[in-house]
Amino acid sequence: MPESVPVAVVGASGYVGGELVRLVDRHPVFEAAILVGHATAGKTLAEVHPHLSGGGRILSPWDPAAVAASGARLAFLALPHGASAGPALELLDRGLRVVDLGSDFRFDGPDRYREAYGVDHPRPEELGRWAYGLPELFRAEVVGSDRVAAPGCYPTAAVLSVAPLLRDGLVEPSGIVVDAKSGASGAGRAVTEALVFGAVDESVRAYKILEHRHQPEMERALEAIVTDPVRVLFTPHLVPMQRGILSTAWVRTKPGVIEDDLAESLGRAYAKAPFVEVVDRPPETRWVVGSNRALLHVRHDRRGGIAVVVAAIDNLVKGAAGQAVQCANLMFGFDEAAGLPVEGWMP
Repeated sequence: MPESVPVAVVGASGYVGGELVRLVDRHPVFEAAILVGHATAGKTLAEVHPHLSGGGRILSPWDPAAVAASGARLAFLALPHGASAGPALELLDRGLRVVDLGSDFRFDGPDRYREAYGVDHPRPEELGRWAYGLPELFRAEVVGSDRVAAPGCYPTAAVLSVAPLLRDGLVEPSGIVVDAKSGASGAGRAVTEALVFGAVDESVRAYKILEHRHQPEMERALEAIVTDPVRVLFTPHLVPMQRGILSTAWVRTKPGVIEDDLAESLGRAYAKAPFVEVVDRPPETRWVVGSNRALLHVRHDRRGGIAVVVAAIDNLVKGAAGQAVQCANLMFGFDEAAGLPVEGWMP
């Protein structure tokens, strides 16, 4: 490894941006050359993220020339939906590599993007040029790439759960049901009435039933694994915790499949994956908080021919910042686990 690789964090003031700064600061090679805020430009890091060290660093306003002048060789973009396309392409034009944690480049064509977001993509010619940054399944696309679209948090958990079973021909590609519970940090740092303490505490609610934009993203990712059309029915829930996702996927098994087949399929798929583990009891979100791990558990109902796969991830780490750093490691040819926490924290 080289002594250091300067990187930029664009959108450093949000929850995901803060996690990126935390992970970059502990990385053996990556070094934060510039931190970019928008409404927070001019503030110190300590004012925005008092839990992070190096709090005297100043957040800079967005200026692609300044990002390039910082010496950064890669930029992490942690921007809201629809805000990445312009900055990403400006930085690519200036010779930087880009990992986009937003949703602008996750689809391979304009039709599915329009289906998910209800608008036309501002740069449709770019769709299909970006590697989908789920390394356990799309490693070859990520290695050496100059542009990677990091998956959404819900698709990360769901696709890791189902993809090996589809690839091995053990389950049907249609009628996949995904139910996922997420902590409030998944909605971002902006203050809204729906996310204040009184609205979240002591309550669980479903939202965007069958309409969440991660549903077509799940289908897109799974259809890259198999040739058949994939149909996912997705319902997310907001639960009163700060971080973490617990995803449960139900898939119909093909005749003759038993539980051992399912467990062996997942075990083979992730045998060499440093962050994905198949466990023998249902995982809990508290086991993965702060880590880049995904824990999977599978059961099978023979009577109904249904497989149930439960996945636990930290939405801010494996579901966002950690996965982005994992991709960046592969883009530069480093050990994919470099600088990334395997252990979480409890209680």
